[in-house]
This record gives sequence, structure tokens and C-alpha cells, in this order.
Amino acid sequence: MASSHSSSPVPQSNSSDAFFKKEADATKRFRPVQSLPDVCPKEPTGNPNSLHDSPSLVVDQQRWTIYHSKVNLPAALNDPRLAKRESDFFTKTWGVDFVDTEVTPSFYLPQITKEHFALYQQEITPREKVHERCKNICTPKDTFDRTLLHTHDKSRTDLEQVPKIFMKPDFALEDSLTFNAVLPWSHFSTAGGKGNRDAASSKLLQEKLSHYLDIVEVNIAHQISLRSEAFFHAMTSQHELQDYLRKTSQAVKLLREKISKIDKVMCEGSLRVLRLSLTRNNCIKAYNKLKLMATVHQTQPTVQLLLSTSEYVGALDLIATTQEVLQQELQGIHSFRHLGSQLCELEKLIDKMMIAEFSTYARNDLNRPLEDDCQILEEERLVSLVFGLLKQRKLNFYEIYGDEMINTAKNIIKQCVVNTVSQIEEIDTEVVVKLADQMRMMNFPQWFDLLKNIFSKFTIFLKRVKATLNTIRSVVFLVLDKNQKTRDLEDTLQKNSAKESLVDSEVAYLTHEGMFISDAFGDGELPAGAADSASQRNTSPNSEPCSSDSVSEPECTTDSSSSKEHTSSSVTPGGVEMMIGEDMKLTDLELVRLANNIQELLYNASDVCHDRSVKFLMARAKDGFLEKLNSNEFVTLSRLMEGFILDTEQICGRKSMSLRGALQSQANRFVNRFHEERKTKLSLLLDNERWKQAEVPAEFQDLVDSVSDGRISLPEKKPTATEERKPAEFLIVEGQKYATVGTVLLLIRIILEYCQCVDNIPSITTDMLTRLSDLLKYFNSRSCQLVLGAGALQVVGLKTITTKNLALSSRCLQLIVHYIPIIRAHFEARLQPKQFSMLRHFDHITKDYHDHIAEISAKLVAIMDSLFDKLLSKYEVKAPVPSACFRNICKQMAKMHEAIYDLLPEEQTQMLFLRINASYKLHLKRQLAHLNVVNDGGPLNGLVTSDVAFYTGNLQALKGLSNLDLNMAEIWEQKR
Repeated sequence: MASSHSSSPVPQSNSSDAFFKKEADATKRFRPVQSLPDVCPKEPTGNPNSLHDSPSLVVDQQRWTIYHSKVNLPAALNDPRLAKRESDFFTKTWGVDFVDTEVTPSFYLPQITKEHFALYQQEITPREKVHERCKNICTPKDTFDRTLLHTHDKSRTDLEQVPKIFMKPDFALEDSLTFNAVLPWSHFSTAGGKGNRDAASSKLLQEKLSHYLDIVEVNIAHQISLRSEAFFHAMTSQHELQDYLRKTSQAVKLLREKISKIDKVMCEGSLRVLRLSLTRNNCIKAYNKLKLMATVHQTQPTVQLLLSTSEYVGALDLIATTQEVLQQELQGIHSFRHLGSQLCELEKLIDKMMIAEFSTYARNDLNRPLEDDCQILEEERLVSLVFGLLKQRKLNFYEIYGDEMINTAKNIIKQCVVNTVSQIEEIDTEVVVKLADQMRMMNFPQWFDLLKNIFSKFTIFLKRVKATLNTIRSVVFLVLDKNQKTRDLEDTLQKNSAKESLVDSEVAYLTHEGMFISDAFGDGELPAGAADSASQRNTSPNSEPCSSDSVSEPECTTDSSSSKEHTSSSVTPGGVEMMIGEDMKLTDLELVRLANNIQELLYNASDVCHDRSVKFLMARAKDGFLEKLNSNEFVTLSRLMEGFILDTEQICGRKSMSLRGALQSQANRFVNRFHEERKTKLSLLLDNERWKQAEVPAEFQDLVDSVSDGRISLPEKKPTATEERKPAEFLIVEGQKYATVGTVLLLIRIILEYCQCVDNIPSITTDMLTRLSDLLKYFNSRSCQLVLGAGALQVVGLKTITTKNLALSSRCLQLIVHYIPIIRAHFEARLQPKQFSMLRHFDHITKDYHDHIAEISAKLVAIMDSLFDKLLSKYEVKAPVPSACFRNICKQMAKMHEAIYDLLPEEQTQMLFLRINASYKLHLKRQLAHLNVVNDGGPLNGLVTSDVAFYTGNLQALKGLSNLDLNMAEIWEQKR
């Protein structure tokens, strides 16, 4: 039975009708046996007979031997792939005499042959082909897996019936607890009448244990059936494998003997040479390490030596290098375990020393004598300090300089006041103790010289501050430029490394493919990167080997990390050369912010100087000293302050508004006082003016002539010889004669003072324009009140306001109107374009003056009009001719002409008499109409004609009126 079912160790399932089927061809009977993993290395290909007795699983596993026919009988009987033993089922139960008998066919069933299924096969064959095709494309799920899963679940359920104690890995019946748990003693007790019950319990326990055993055996058989192929193969190959292992062991022993001989003859000497070389390299490294330790040991004395010479940058570099060496190359050295913390404390001490040193330097630099020398004090020392502070990231060191700068500015003013006061004998320093009180005792020239000295000291002070801060900024920019160059170099190196890695990958690919570089590239075609990388890989004959067995690659070099640190040389604007290392890890943003803060410190220096100057001015102005200055003194002071402001703006590059604001405030006060003084003066002049023509001194004529030449300024006083010139009767302005009063002459001078003040102090242009407009309006309104309003009768005590007073007032107004466009142009040239709207004040003033002049002319006409009305209302047409009325009228006209002819220009006189003549004709016409005198050629007409002719002759006989067209025909009524 075993031989019939197990003749082949590996069953062939080529047909679905049977599980096992022998092949006729012996060469196709066996498929390749799945061998175990090789325990011997593969032997080279070739003739297997050349190895003689050497065993090989690779060669022998395909050869069939008699050992393949061995079958394990229990395994064959328990083969799960065989169907249940139907052939002996009945003989087992009913005896061996039971045999199968042939069943007689039924008479009720027809005989079915293959022809009955022919039609069905024809129909189903195409479908079967399609089904097979689809099955090949989409393989259906294996039903055996479902059966296996179901069997597995069933076996798991059966195993759960077995108590867990049997499954424990440490299960042993020798243990009393385990034995009592498996076989309780209560089942074996025979006392009393419990014998039968105990025997039943024991039998039940035995059956239960037998049941558990059956479950386990079934599951074991099931597991064996799942792994039957591997089990059968292992059983078949076990003895064969043992033979192979024995032969292999012998071959290995022989091979080891041969290798041992080769090792003694060929390798032992060479390995000893390599070992000695490695030992030598290790000794060299140990020696270099000891030298490095000796150098590190000298760090602290060297740092002390550098600090004694203020070489802070060198000391910090040495500390940083030592710290790096301790962390990398000397890490773990027990003797240096405290050196790192000591260096950290030393570095903190250097930080404090540098800050104290920088504070001392700032104090010495700012407090040295303020002479014209603006050179930097000890530039090398300053640059070294700044580099050290930047290296330690002490970026607020400029605040120390700023504090010293403020204190120095205070001391400059104090020292200048003390020096000046000590030279003035009038000031007793023992009586007057406070410097402010001593300063207030100075007169203007003394105080002005003191202020001038302070401004000059401040100018030198700012130049020194600028030079020092520029040096500090240049150091910052050098570090910033070094950072930029370092980034550019890193970018270049990254690009080059990328190219080299690309070439290395190509070379590695060619090497992996078994090609030489010279084969891949022709002669002369090898890339430069590949050549460089290849040359770097080839060690020179003089180079010493470095084994990776005992020393790692970074330790093959004895150079410290400081040797790898790159430095670059930079030169400051003062010519100081410095070496900038790469360890200044400051970002560009921090450096730019620091440079801006240093520049802002220069602006603060200018602000400090201006603020201290303002306090100095305010201290002197407490008693109203500045408000009492005259125009020349204030202009001199203003020019000095403007010059200092411009100098500071040129040095620092930014405007400081404090001193300019103080100057503007004092200028406003000066303008108010200036204007009030001149307005008061003008008011007094007008109140005492008798409105009579005044003689014009030569200096006023010169003043007017200078304005005509385009120079609106007060002329300088000439030698006394010119004072003998006699005053003129009229003021000549551009060829025209102007009769004027003394108040107007002084008003012209006052106007020119306003204009000159604007030239001297440009900041008060707008205020001066407003004040001058107010002054001109005041003169216009006040003169109108005094002359037209007859206020002069009460103020001055005039008996009456004559036509001469009126004409003189008109001419004075015309003189002022003549100068208004000139004044307007003068202010327009000094105003900003956005301030041109203020010039409209001059337009309003001009209109007011013209209106005033027109009112005066109207007043003169009104005087004659009232006279005509009075005289002509009594006129009677009778002899004698000319009548008394006309003689009186001609007399008054002559007086009027005599009063105004010398005051007004000829054109204005003619225009005035034309208006008077028109009034005369109107009244005469009205009187003739009242008297019913008509132009009929009668006696009355003749008398009137004679009187009119007398009037015309007298009027045209007046000087300048000969060509006047009187048109006397208008006195007669026109006939309709």
C-alpha cells in the first residue's frame, strides 16, 4: 500500500482524475527537488568530475538515487491527500467475507450512451472555450483556501477545548502544582463507600485526557499534512545532507591547512609591516596631540600677555580657537576639564574690560582740547575695540559714546563761560557765584564773543564726533562686506561641488560598468573635474597611510581647527589694516541696523549741540536781554546763529530744529518789538505833523536814489563833508518831483528798514510782510483821519485844513503808492511759491491808497463846488462887466491854482481844474436858467458872454492851463 501510493517523493498532479500518476518516461518522472539553502559556497562552473570526491549539493541534487525510494510508513498512512479508505471500510466493520457485487441494471431506466450528449456537447463546447479563456484571464478564487480556512477555524475551536495548562511552555508533571492540577488526588481516593464513584471519575478523567490527546494528534496530523511536502523532502534529504556536511567538513579542513601555510609564507610579513606602519602613525598622532595640548596649556598666559597690550581681538580669537580645539580635537582630556569654563570666565572679563576701555577712550577723545585738529585719537586702538565689541555682539556700545557726548557738550559751554568770565574784570566771581548770573552781567559784545566761541567749539566738537563715528561705521561696513564675500564664496563652492559630484557620479557609473576612464573618454578628453577628483583620490608616494581600523578619518590630521579658519585683510579709511576672521556671526540686518544707529548718533550730536545752545540763549534771555537788542545787534546775532546752523547741517547732513526754532521765536519777538517801535514812532510823527511841505535832506535823496538803482537798503553814512549839502525843496524820484512832509520821508526810511531786516533775517519774511502791511494801512487810515477828517485841527492845533494841506497829503500818498510795487517785488523774491498768496495785502493797500487819493481830489472839487454855489447863486446879469461875482470866482480859482500847482504834477492839475470847471459850468447853467437868460444875442446874453470870456481868459492865463479845453458853450440850454 505504501509502495503503491508513495513511489515518488514529490507527487505530480497533472490530471484532475487522480491525485498521483506515474509517468512512463523516467526522465520526466521527477521535477527538480526544492533543496535547502546551500551550506557550502558555489563551486566554479566546469566539469564536475574534476572535483573527484568533493560533495556538492548543487551538482548532486538533480541525480536520482536509491535513497529517493525511501518512505516513512506512518507518514504514508497519515497522508491527508489520499481519500478515505473506502476499500476496507466494509471489511473493517462486517468482516473480510464482505465483497463488492455487481448491481443489476434497472429495467425502468433507459440505457444512456454518449450519443445522447452529442447535441449538448456541440452547444456547450463554444461556451466552454469562452469560459476557459475568461478563467485564464481572471483566475477564480481557490476553493481549497476556503476549505482550508474552514478546517483551520474548526481545529482552533477544537484546540480551545484543551485546557491552557497543557499549552504552557514550562509544562512539567514533575511540578507538584502542575501534577495536582492535571490529576487531582480526589479522583484516586478509595476511602469509605466512594470507591465505585471514584473509579467512575478516574475513568471519566482518563477519557477526557484521551479526548485531549486525540484533539492534539488530529491537529498535529493536520499541521503535518499542511507541510507534508517539506516534511517528506526533509526526511528524504536528511541522511544525504549529513553525508554532504561530512565531506564538506573534510574539504574545509584541507582548505584551512592550505590557507595557514599561505598565511605563514606570504601574508604574515606584509601584515606586520602594515601593523608597524599603523603603530607609527598612531605614535605621530599622539605626539602631535601632545604638542597641541602643550600649546593649549599656554593659552591663558598668552591671553594675559595680549590683554596687557590691549590686543582684545587677538585674545578673543585665541580663546575661540582654544574652545573649538577643546570641543573637537581634545574632547575628553581629563586635565583640560576645567579649562573651558575658565576661558568662558576670561571671555566675560574681556567683555567688561573692552566696555570700560571704550568708555575711557570716548571720554579721552571728547574731552581733549578743542583746537582745529580734528584727527582721530588713536585710530588703531578704536578699530581694535570696535572689532572686539562686534565679535562679542556688544552692539549697544555706541550708547556709551552718546552719553559721553552729552556730558562733553555740557562741559564745553561751562568751560567757555568760565574762561570768558575770568577775563572780565567788571564781574566779581566771589560776589556772583552762579555762572548764569555771571553771564547775565555781560554786555552784548562780551556775550556775543562768548556765543561765537561756543559755536566754534561746538563745530570742532561735531567734526571730531563725525570723524570717530565714520571710523566706527567703516569697521561695521567692512564686516558687512566680509559677510557678503563669504556668502558669494560659499555659493561658488556649492556650484563647484555640484559639478564635481556630477563628474564623480559619471566616473562611478563607468567603474561600476567595468570600464576604465581612459576607455570611456579618449586621450585628452577627460574632464577637468574628473581629473582633479581622480588626482585627489590617488595618494602621493610620500603620503603616509591612515588606517580606519583604529583612527577615524577626521583624526588623521594633526592640524587644529584654527588652521582652517580663513581671514581677510581690510583697511579702514584711516589706513589701519585689520584681519577680519569668519567667526563674526553677525547678520546683515544687525550690521545695517548698527550702522544706522551710529549715523543717528551723529544726528543726535547735532541735536545736543543745538539744545545746549538753546538753553544758553534762554538763560541769557530771562531778563529780556535779547528783546532789548537793536536791529543791528539782532541781525548780527541772527547771522551768527544761521551760520552755526548751516555749519552743523553741512557736518551732520540733517537739519536740527531746536536752535532754528529758538531763533525763530526770538525773531518773532524782535519783529513785534521792531514793529511796535516804528508804529509808535510813526504815530507820534503823524500826531505832530502840521502837513506843510518839508525840505528834503540830502541823505533822503541818496536813499531814494539807491532804491531807484535797485538796491533796497539803507545807505551807509558818508563823511561829514557831504553833510554841508543843502536840503532840496522837492524829492526827486525817477525824474518826478514830489513835495512831501517830514513824516513821509521818515516813513520811507522805516519801510526800507523793514526790507533790509528781511534781507538780514530771511526767516521773518512773512511776519515782516504782515507788519509792513499793517504799518502802511495805519499810515493811510491815520492820515485820512488827520487831513480829510480834520483831526489835525484838534491834534496839532491847525486853524483849518487848506487846499494846500489836501494836495500835499495826496502827493505823499502818491509817493507811497509809487514804492508799493517795488516793495512787493522785494518780498516776492524772498517768499516761497506757496506763500505768494500773502502778496495780496499789497494789492489791497494800493487800492486803499488810490481810493484815498480820489477822495482828496473829490474834496478839492467839493470845496470849489460849494464856493461856486455860494457866489453864483447871487449872480445878476447887469453892468458893469465883468461882474463882481466873476471877479471873485477868478480870484478864488487863482488862489486854488497857486496852492496846488507846485505840489501836484501838471497833468493832475489840469484834470483837477477840468473837474472844477465842470462844476462851475453846472452852477452857472443852473443860475442862467433861473434868470431866464438864453443865448438869443440880446443884451443879457451879451453881458453873460462878456463875464464868461473874462472867466475863460483868467483861467487860461494860469500857469499850465493855457491849453485847457473849457467848452463854455455847455452853459446854455440846448434848443429842442
